Amino acid sequence: MDWRQAETEFESEVLGETTLPRMFEASADRNAESPAQRYKGGIYDRSLAGPVLAAAPDGEYASLSYNEMRRSVRRLAAGFRDLGVGAGDRVGIFADTRMEWAQADFGLLAAGGVVTTVYTGSSPDQVEYLLSDPDATGVVVENGELLERVLDVEDALDLEFAVSIDEIDGYGDREDVFTLAQVHERGVGAFDAEEYEGWVNDRAPDDLASLIYTSGTTGQPKGVRLSHRNFKANVDQVYRRVGPHSEKTVPAINTDSEAISFLPLAHVFERLSGHFLMFAAGATVGYAESPDTLQEDFSLLQPTTGASVPRVYEKLYDAIRDQAAESPVRERIFEWAVDVGRTYQTADSPGVRLRGKRAVADRLVFSEVRAALGGNVEFLVSGGGSLSPDLAELFHGMGVPILEGYGLTETAPVVSVNPPEAPEIGTIGPPVHDEEVRLDSAVVADDLDPKSGGEVGELLVRGPNVTDGYWNRPGETEDAFQAVPASSAERSSADHSSGRSRPKGEAFRDDERRPSRLSNHPREDETSGESEERSASGKWFRTGDIVEQRPDGYIAFRERSKQLLVLSTGKNVAPGPIEDSFAQHAAVEQCMAIGDGEKFVGALIVPNEARVREWAADEGIDLPDDSRALCEDSRVQEYVQETVAAVNEDFEEYERIKKFALVPEEFTEDNDLLTPTMKKKRRNVLDRYADEIDDIYGR
Repeated sequence: MDWRQAETEFESEVLGETTLPRMFEASADRNAESPAQRYKGGIYDRSLAGPVLAAAPDGEYASLSYNEMRRSVRRLAAGFRDLGVGAGDRVGIFADTRMEWAQADFGLLAAGGVVTTVYTGSSPDQVEYLLSDPDATGVVVENGELLERVLDVEDALDLEFAVSIDEIDGYGDREDVFTLAQVHERGVGAFDAEEYEGWVNDRAPDDLASLIYTSGTTGQPKGVRLSHRNFKANVDQVYRRVGPHSEKTVPAINTDSEAISFLPLAHVFERLSGHFLMFAAGATVGYAESPDTLQEDFSLLQPTTGASVPRVYEKLYDAIRDQAAESPVRERIFEWAVDVGRTYQTADSPGVRLRGKRAVADRLVFSEVRAALGGNVEFLVSGGGSLSPDLAELFHGMGVPILEGYGLTETAPVVSVNPPEAPEIGTIGPPVHDEEVRLDSAVVADDLDPKSGGEVGELLVRGPNVTDGYWNRPGETEDAFQAVPASSAERSSADHSSGRSRPKGEAFRDDERRPSRLSNHPREDETSGESEERSASGKWFRTGDIVEQRPDGYIAFRERSKQLLVLSTGKNVAPGPIEDSFAQHAAVEQCMAIGDGEKFVGALIVPNEARVREWAADEGIDLPDDSRALCEDSRVQEYVQETVAAVNEDFEEYERIKKFALVPEEFTEDNDLLTPTMKKKRRNVLDRYADEIDDIYGR
């Protein structure tokens, strides 16, 4: 059976319209004694340890069954209700990804609350905004440090309580500060099974489940309203794509799956793929200590799957390459194996000789890579940005398939993802089931022609997973959606399942592109922003992303429309593919292409200082100790120029980097040059390195 047909005909108890608390309860019924969560010992001062759960040995993992997790979730729900959380009340979660985040999330949702998320890297001003904008009545923080960040701005908030996941000292005189264990204890006394069932039954699919704030690459973050229906629809859409179809012979997400979770649960990508989806499927979720301990945690958890952003896969490759570079012989073997793996992966029909080479490369290199990832990885998922096709080919060639997908906070989030049966490297897969897509080719310049005979344009999406808008932002909600005449909508609905969209060359008419309101109904509560009519029915969400939809229905990401570089020559250049091309080159840590309004493409490049110093030592070159001085050294610039020249060969003349500046500081969340989901804050980078950019363009 064709995978598309199998996906459409797939039947499972996991599928079906319901709310998130009911989804979790049903999974706990089916998988009561199976492991639900794995947590690491010795890294937190967990308040739940002891009275609620057994402490895991330091540096090792312990497990909770679905029954045990459900018991904790139910008590937390009762405890939060006892603190005053009622239907529709917004409560923030301000913590790193960990077992208790997941339990607090399901507990608050079962209590009828609306979970709003705060990244742990948020400053006090950002914390104030992210809790005051949704008018949060409470907040769950990770520890005393984050609690203090909340208390620093509490005068600007209207909080009724704050709860710390970890033990805290020094707050005994406050009647509004609790530990999670204290909330659980209140819940033990207050829990009533019939009453709990009533709370869960009172939730409806169209009720608001969460406000997730966009990471804010530009301007203030917007709170995206996501309902229970949005999330559950996306769980079903993704489960159809990666779930255990009856005739499936490739890996699937099922009750045997062991997922590793480390991306921020505050972001919709991990919340759906590593949380709601996994618990609906009856899988086990193991929580890494941090992104910095992944090698250790992969080894301990031995996961079958996990999701991450491209930057983590780039760093993983860098770590593998650096280990191989510890001796000249190992480095030569590694480089040979990399070439073999990529050749094997891209070959239409590998011959006997190539298969033999691949077997040798596997024995010498690839098997060690898989062992370093725990030895059980069946596939990984990449999202939140574009993954270098060369890097994806390499991982596939090593026997570690990475399925690239695409989504946005506004789509809960998955719009498309590659099927395990037929991944197409360099694409973000076909649209998921029960979703319509179409392209607006009128917004695209002629020099962004399709590469595969398909169509290029801004991606528009419609489906049950799509938000109804932004919290307290009626104007921006209006601008985000576009009405489409019935005839056009009918054509798209008929075409989407086969991967077709608007016929090539057919642009939107001017009247089609004018934004229109989601609803003629006034808000029920002007202060809360909870209710314009909860539907974007008949309208399309404008993603702002330029994509190419191929004749086979697979989509290739090209660029954010707002990030296209429009040269003074009139040429349009997508910076993403240029930047991604540096992923495999040892001399470069990061690159940001620039040139909007200029005559040519330039770049700000962060060199891989460790590799540069190794090269210099091999060449007998004495480099300055200072990182900035290293970047200004003409010999280093010439060395990096070789990498730039190699990358340029893959691009058209007008897309090539003509000049670049080396900068000494890696783009990170800590220096406010990356979002929490590792996207570049391009405006911040441009401001930080304005002088270097002036030098590039001779100003």
